[in-house]
Amino acid sequence: MAQNETTNSGFSLPAPTDNAPAAPSAANVDTAAVTSAPGGFNVPGGQDTSSRDLLIGGGILLVLLVAFFFAKNAYANTLVAKRIPPNKANAAGWWLFIFLACVSTGVVLSAVSASLFMTPVVLGPLGGVGLLGLVLAFSSGRK
Repeated sequence: MAQNETTNSGFSLPAPTDNAPAAPSAANVDTAAVTSAPGGFNVPGGQDTSSRDLLIGGGILLVLLVAFFFAKNAYANTLVAKRIPPNKANAAGWWLFIFLACVSTGVVLSAVSASLFMTPVVLGPLGGVGLLGLVLAFSSGRK
């Protein structure tokens, strides 16, 4: 056998050429195919929620919660004016606050990233607690 001749007929890499494609870098990797959300959820369509969107959504939700707090107090004061005991009126106001907070959280999450947050895992608890809050707000606001 000659020295240059190989006995291995298995896999071998081709010789490098000048027009070979460059190795993928961070700049030219297609992130839409590999996007994964926090918690291990795969995002359909390759959409990712940026931290800027989450920050804006959180700010909007905070402003809404402050407004709902004032609405809670107004609702409780209205019930007290209708001769409902103050402790029942206050409880009804808090249940109304919880209902409004759940609904607004669902709306803000759907605006931030509908494909990620509009799932039964997120909507189920939000809808359940919101519906419970609505029922208890009206039932505890009675004499």
